[in-house]
Amino acid sequence: MAEFLPLSDFVIRPPDELMQRARLFHAEMSRRRSVRKFSPEAIPREVIEDCIRTAGTAPSGANQQPWHFVVVEDPATKRRIREAAEEEERAFYTERAPEEWLKAIAPMGTDSNKPFLERAPYLIVVFAVTTGISPDRQRIKHYYVSESVGIATGLLIAALHHAGLATLTHTPSPMRFLNEILGRPESERPFVVIPVGYPAKDAEVPDIHRKPLEQIATFR
Repeated sequence: MAEFLPLSDFVIRPPDELMQRARLFHAEMSRRRSVRKFSPEAIPREVIEDCIRTAGTAPSGANQQPWHFVVVEDPATKRRIREAAEEEERAFYTERAPEEWLKAIAPMGTDSNKPFLERAPYLIVVFAVTTGISPDRQRIKHYYVSESVGIATGLLIAALHHAGLATLTHTPSPMRFLNEILGRPESERPFVVIPVGYPAKDAEVPDIHRKPLEQIATFR
């Protein structure tokens, strides 16, 4: 049976402060954009560490915390990841991608070339951990893995943006080559690759708009 403790550090805020904090956070996050052109300027590793700590506060099924974050800054490893990702992406774009998907992403201007995988100072590869090991070395099945890792990834992206960094969510298909390159076990499934850094001075983003509240929420 789990041991429970009093919730002693939750801060109760008055309604006007709640509204101000919610609006300020929305205003900050509304500036977040996916960036494909990064500056190679160095980023303090401590910033990345703290953002991953934030991701690790995410809720998870049975508190199993089924995630692992591999931070890559070694140029040779980033090159290997780019080469493997581009190989998969070429096959995807030319052989496997449905026509409707190609039409859907056409306005984004994406293709199989992924220079950001080398140019960004950091790549954070998020792995979903499907099974764990108990203290007595028994294998433990994890539950709600995708949901838990998705929430943690969202917190990671928000934390990186809040710190002042640009990101991109990259999901080459398939991604199992990442296990081999990064030495991760079969019990871990690549979930997403996140290049992180400052945007390049000439970075551009598509002219897109977010759906308004009435299209994404229903209040009953």
